[in-house]
Amino acid sequence: GEEDGEEDGEEDGEEDEEAERRRLEKIAKKEEFLSGNTGGKKGKGGFGRGAGGNDDEEPASYYDLIKDQMSDQLAKTRRELDAMPESTRTALEGHRPGAYLRLILKRVPRHWVINFDPGRPLLVGGLLPSEDTMGYQQLRLKKHRWHRKILKNKDPLVFSIGWRRFQCCPVYSMQDANSRHRMIKYTPEHMHCHATIYAPMIPQNTGVVCFQSLSNKLATFRIAATAVVLEVDHSIKIMKKLKLVGHPSKVFKNTAFISGMFNSPLEIAKFEGAALRTVSGIRGVVKKSVKAGTSLRGGGAEKEKGAPKGADEGTFRASFEDKLLLSDIVFLRAWVRVDVSKYYNPVTSLLLKNGENWIGMKTVGQLRYEQNIPIPVNADSIYKPIERPTRVFNRLQIPKALQAQLPFKSKPKIEAPRKRETLEQRRAVVMEPEEKKLATLVQQLNTIRNDKAGKQRDKAAAKRKARAKDQAKEQAWRDAHQKDTRKKRYREQGQAEKRKMMKSQ
Repeated sequence: GEEDGEEDGEEDGEEDEEAERRRLEKIAKKEEFLSGNTGGKKGKGGFGRGAGGNDDEEPASYYDLIKDQMSDQLAKTRRELDAMPESTRTALEGHRPGAYLRLILKRVPRHWVINFDPGRPLLVGGLLPSEDTMGYQQLRLKKHRWHRKILKNKDPLVFSIGWRRFQCCPVYSMQDANSRHRMIKYTPEHMHCHATIYAPMIPQNTGVVCFQSLSNKLATFRIAATAVVLEVDHSIKIMKKLKLVGHPSKVFKNTAFISGMFNSPLEIAKFEGAALRTVSGIRGVVKKSVKAGTSLRGGGAEKEKGAPKGADEGTFRASFEDKLLLSDIVFLRAWVRVDVSKYYNPVTSLLLKNGENWIGMKTVGQLRYEQNIPIPVNADSIYKPIERPTRVFNRLQIPKALQAQLPFKSKPKIEAPRKRETLEQRRAVVMEPEEKKLATLVQQLNTIRNDKAGKQRDKAAAKRKARAKDQAKEQAWRDAHQKDTRKKRYREQGQAEKRKMMKSQ
């Protein structure tokens, strides 16, 4: 019985060894199958590396060859890096994603350390060496359609560009047909304009977001405008129109002395050769400045006792194509350069306590509202009705000696006014009874006709008033419709320009 038990135990052990051997063979075959090394048993179209499924055969395409080479190289690199110490691997490939680092920040402001909040995350980034240089940037800016108010020129705005947020005073301009950048007072509706700011150098095509206030308590939309960086140009010139007005102080044939337009000979020297024009259309040119106190009598005559006073400061000599009158107004149209203020104020919100809002430069409108200061009114800027009195010229007086020499057709035919009344004016008219009746009848008929005509005029005036009221309503509706149409057209044009710029980029 004991021998039978021993034989049964040996048979069970052999069966276990056989099952373990089969299990190991299955695992080896599975690993070989997953690795793709089938030893050429799959045939054409199998999982082998070649077209026939063998390792020794060439890849089916060049793409497969490059892919296999890249995977082999990556595997070799990983094996080499895994065998290196941690310090050496970090020096070669840097810190791996997911690793915890300790940063040492130098020259940190004291308030940032005092008001540091661990619950507020910080983004750590880097800047290129060229981005620390200050200069003038030109942006293509457009007021956001959801922002209620238009933006005023030189009002401070907070710009968010890349890693930076800063406040500066932009100068808005439009480029005309002569490639001149003309300053504008406000941003246009539904259109782009150029904005020039003084800030650190920014790469081109960088997106920009503008804010008027960073407060979280605003009930309206906070984004005031969006922009994109066009170029970095230190020599950009923004011009604005300048209109100077002067009056003649002394007039000769084609020469006149103009005063009240400039304040010093230096200003006159800057505008020598500039074109002048009078209200009546006479053109002229700025010639030379006149020394203050010089006599304007001409001919180089010396100043005598009782002579009129000399030239004022800023008087100059000008030449015109015709003789002026002392009542003429002379004006000069010119362009003057506008300087962009070098104001740059970075947003230091991390130096404040949690919950406090950063406050930068305020606009003029905000200061007037807070301090209850009225808007100053310039009397010259108020629109007034133009009242030009009719000029009365003196009658042409021809000497009697000259009249005697003129032919009859050229002599004046105007009779002298009579001092006595004519006979028709002096005689009295006595009507007969029949004539009186006829005159009375004609007067009565005229009275009736005038009364009817008055009623008709009143009725026509009432009709015109009602029609004008209806036309005003129709015109208001038409204006609103045209405004909506323009807004839609401008919006489509803006989207088309944006798509065109994206395609060109």
